[in-house]
Amino acid sequence: MACMSVLTRDEAQNRAQLLDVHRYAIELDLTTGDDTFDSRTLIRFTVLADQDDTDTFVEVKPAELRSVTLDGHPLDPETLDGNRLPLKDLTPGEHELHIDAAMHYSRTGEGMHRFTDPADGETYTYTQLFLDDVQRVFAAFDQPDLKAVFDLTVTAPRNWTVLANGITEHLGDGRWKAATTPLISTYLVAVAAGPWHSVRTEHRGLPFGLHCRRSLAPHLDADADELLDITRACFDRYHEKFTQPYPFDSYDQAFVPEFNAGAMENPGLVTFRDEFVFRSAVTDTQRQTRAMVIAHEMAHMWFGDLVTLTWWDDIWLNESFAEYMGYQTTAEATRFTDTWTDFGVTRKPWGYDADQRPSTHPVAPEDVQDTASALLNFDGISYAKGASVLRQLVAWLGEEDFLAGINTHIDRHKFANATLTDFIDSLASATDRDVHAWANAWLTTTGVDTLTPELRTDNGHWHLTLHNPPPAGETGRPHRITLGLYDHDPHTPHGLTPRTPLEADLSTTGTTTISAPGPRPALLVLNDGDLTYAKIRFDDESTQTLRTRLSGLPDPLTRAVVWNALRDAVRDGELPPTTYLDIARTHLPHETDLALVGGVLAFATTHVADRYVTPDGRPAALATLTDLCRDLIRRTEDGDHPGLRLIAVRHRIDTAAHPDTIAAWLTDGTVPGGPELDPELRWRILTRLAVLDATDEAAIAAELADDPSATGQEGAARCRAALPHEDAKARAWDALFHTDNLSNYLFTATAQGFWQPEQADLVHPYVARYHKDAVALAARRGPAIAEAAGHWAFPVHAVAPETLRLGQKCLRKADPTPALRRKLVDQLDDLARALRIQQQA
Repeated sequence: MACMSVLTRDEAQNRAQLLDVHRYAIELDLTTGDDTFDSRTLIRFTVLADQDDTDTFVEVKPAELRSVTLDGHPLDPETLDGNRLPLKDLTPGEHELHIDAAMHYSRTGEGMHRFTDPADGETYTYTQLFLDDVQRVFAAFDQPDLKAVFDLTVTAPRNWTVLANGITEHLGDGRWKAATTPLISTYLVAVAAGPWHSVRTEHRGLPFGLHCRRSLAPHLDADADELLDITRACFDRYHEKFTQPYPFDSYDQAFVPEFNAGAMENPGLVTFRDEFVFRSAVTDTQRQTRAMVIAHEMAHMWFGDLVTLTWWDDIWLNESFAEYMGYQTTAEATRFTDTWTDFGVTRKPWGYDADQRPSTHPVAPEDVQDTASALLNFDGISYAKGASVLRQLVAWLGEEDFLAGINTHIDRHKFANATLTDFIDSLASATDRDVHAWANAWLTTTGVDTLTPELRTDNGHWHLTLHNPPPAGETGRPHRITLGLYDHDPHTPHGLTPRTPLEADLSTTGTTTISAPGPRPALLVLNDGDLTYAKIRFDDESTQTLRTRLSGLPDPLTRAVVWNALRDAVRDGELPPTTYLDIARTHLPHETDLALVGGVLAFATTHVADRYVTPDGRPAALATLTDLCRDLIRRTEDGDHPGLRLIAVRHRIDTAAHPDTIAAWLTDGTVPGGPELDPELRWRILTRLAVLDATDEAAIAAELADDPSATGQEGAARCRAALPHEDAKARAWDALFHTDNLSNYLFTATAQGFWQPEQADLVHPYVARYHKDAVALAARRGPAIAEAAGHWAFPVHAVAPETLRLGQKCLRKADPTPALRRKLVDQLDDLARALRIQQQA
């Protein structure tokens, strides 16, 4: 069969002008075998009058196309061209299209994913139809602005439960019928079928449910009260924010296996990766992240599902809004009140990094010509930068006017579609400020502004000149920021005392001058509170203050802004990576915020130690991090900070240069003074021992026998790929790039184990093989595996000019698929940056 054709924006616009789609009646039979399922679809639609060209097509990607009838007349299934079934010479008026097909199950998290749980042998299926994978499950006019209502019937094994967008009813003999949906887009249709373990309740007269695999039942039950409390609190808070009530008949949250994303906002049936059902100890930051994802997906019920983008160039309207609302509503409605600190230190850098690569694009791009291009824009720009920009908009506009504009937008476009222009017009209706100019400055441009201070003093005053030069010939972005002013605390050796902060609206010309009476502060923090999206720098005196007193800053969000600025300075070659490690070594042992400790240690390990210091400097970098983690472990021996201790133990394992200590932990089943080793920590230690050649296949097999779960299977795959032996690497490479048997999760686990800085000589021959094999793999297995191959299987630790040359040659000559090309462009830019940092060091 020919490859799938991507849908272009022009084709979508033409089809939307031709068709009005009313209703789908879909029958799925999940009892026909392990490889395929049956899919029968009836589509009722109208061809609009006064059209010059009435030819169109419907998308379907079957294993077998059995029959097609249009208005009772058979069409030839052999006319299927790839994934397009042509419909010729349609007459104005109403039509019925019937399609009967067998469809492939997926093991890559696309379409109808099928998973058999190794823990108990039970099988589960679920759909992931975003962005254009509807056609893998049923025939459809697959574009977001052809909304319709959906009737769904599913035949499943008799011991299964079927979940869908609406309330489902068991008709007997394994047949389930879902309530008819309101108008929704095709990509939002959802089914999840299997022997689910469920926890059900009601709230505000609506059925709420939590669902997971049976093998995870004890872990879901342990957290069910917390999950439902968060769900109810966010649901109630959104009803305070939005004037439109929740528009669907139920709210189910299904935690599903081998899910590629964090979650998916299917109306009435949100699907989450089931790692959010915690089977091992986690920190409060991880629980906070789960709460934020719940809030994020619920925000989509209004913004994304009730009001949906017209075309994929406005994907930021979905994701930026939900990202902002997720963090803000979690902070307002739950016990997790410091969400923006976590956003600042872990999420926002994702946006900064993406915005400085060649692949950057505006938050609201104009050149999304087809679905393949659209899929590439689910990145740090659409999520992290977009949410940051919306946070700045709220600071600039005021929350009351912002929410008034949002509610106007929802009222105008409910159960329909909208564009960027519609959104900005709605915001403008709620304020006298020039929202259109703001949108042009923030949403249609690329890049990160850098705010640089210059301070001087005279006659009892201090004067700040703040530089933010716009690109040549352009007007700068408006920034509303807080200036944090701090003095040495005379009563605490390393403390800092805040002055009353200053608020500033920065000039769009690129230079802003501010004066104030009194001595200059010991530390000036631009963008204190992190309300705008910009890199910041420090003047010399502030830099010296930070080196000795960073941990004395009283607010964790201020500390997050500072740590981000130090991170940016390392990446920009303005701060040596070893100096960053020294600052971390000095201040992190005194840090109390879990998100900050985790975020700083993650950057220090995976970027600084693994890529930015030279190979000769890596042992010293690991020694610094080991000492730092040891200090944190000692500090938490009293048991009062279990989350901090868990973070320190994890990173102590990851940075171990010698196996003795962590091997003893594994043997004893505990870290002295705690924690006891749960499955996550045991597999983490065993992976590090594999890297250090301190374990073997027998030990891995024994651990897998003790933990035969899906997570255990992934742990074993990671360990086996990490073993420093030629035969182990050859087997792992073959599994990754040649057999095509690995699911998306097992592929990722194997790739994570393969490349290790300690094994550079052993894996060096594979660096040259990577690009050819990855290009072929991506062409065979599709976008999800292509993205995993570009992300996890890329030789990130091979920081050398030859690696860069090979990658650039691949981009020029090998014609990788769009998903792989985008990942390679980003990886090579990161590689070039690492090379520059190493050379400067």
